[in-house]
Amino acid sequence: MSNITKKTILIDLDGVLNEYSGNFNKDFIPPAKDGAKDFLLELSQEYTIKIFTTRNKILTAKWLIKNNLDEFTDDITNVKELCWLYIDDRCISFDGNFDKLKTKIKNFKPYYKK
Repeated sequence: MSNITKKTILIDLDGVLNEYSGNFNKDFIPPAKDGAKDFLLELSQEYTIKIFTTRNKILTAKWLIKNNLDEFTDDITNVKELCWLYIDDRCISFDGNFDKLKTKIKNFKPYYKK
């Protein structure tokens, strides 16, 4: 399948692809989560994958290479740009109901804090 016809998925690095637990260190990216490589391999067959992170782009690129994940990704960005889908450990899906959304916001915790 050509990249031209693939939809883009923007995937957050910390908390999705790595073992991040809320303790940010700008000079260290935690190890890759088990299953991250298979996940990206499978998705990359049908989608263009971009990594979202506020981390240093060079450090992130080295981490992707070290973890053999670079071949499945097209770019690293710190901008939540237009894409088909976002995958993030700190997001809430809006279902059209603002009252439910306010409750979700008030009760939100990332999965590693539950």
